[in-house]
Amino acid sequence: MIRTEKLNKSFGALHVLKDVDLDILPGTTTGVVGPNGSGKTTLIKCLLGLVRPDSGTIYIDGTAVSTDHEYRKNIGYMPQIGRYPENMKVRELIRLIEDIRGNQENRSEELIKYFGIAANLDARLRNLSGGTRQKVSAILTLMYQPEILIFDEPTAGLDPQSSIKFKSLVKTEKAAGKTILLTTHITSEIEELADNIIFIVEGKIRFHGPMTELMDSQKTERLENAVAQLMEEEAA
Repeated sequence: MIRTEKLNKSFGALHVLKDVDLDILPGTTTGVVGPNGSGKTTLIKCLLGLVRPDSGTIYIDGTAVSTDHEYRKNIGYMPQIGRYPENMKVRELIRLIEDIRGNQENRSEELIKYFGIAANLDARLRNLSGGTRQKVSAILTLMYQPEILIFDEPTAGLDPQSSIKFKSLVKTEKAAGKTILLTTHITSEIEELADNIIFIVEGKIRFHGPMTELMDSQKTERLENAVAQLMEEEAA
């Protein structure tokens, strides 16, 4: 389980997260949506330990993350844009991660074949297309089969075929009982992949629950319409 209690974070005068309380059950897939600048990325970075909250507590499986950094080993994170050493080859990057993890058993070869990037292993990262870089990020995220997966705009830059393959893989991970967080502006992806939705505006959680409940409350059968209506209500 992922739990946050009264999570707050400010950057100077900008209060980005405001008393965020969340309970995300294990084995669920949750879409995180909201306007640009709403606090989605900051929330994720707090969960990852990349940003330290000003106040509040984050628990992963009942353990406060401020007291135990080992929890990160069981999280796979795929950023919207992977930042890697540009002069490094793809093969070298994968080996670097294997060395950092102590050469634990992993499924990098399986994922390289699945995403069809064997021909790119000796290419330098600076020469990769955006879509191929995303595939490399997906491999790094999934290769150690973490129980918690966090995807930030994961299909950005992927061609339609690769996007379908990626979403199929996410469904497989979901069926295996992984806990998944997905941020994307493509609401059809959340409809396809997620069970629940978190709607965050100006650092506050405005809705957290099943997608069907949100759509029923907004009297629409489309998640896109429900989210748009919520945004209009908040702007009013």
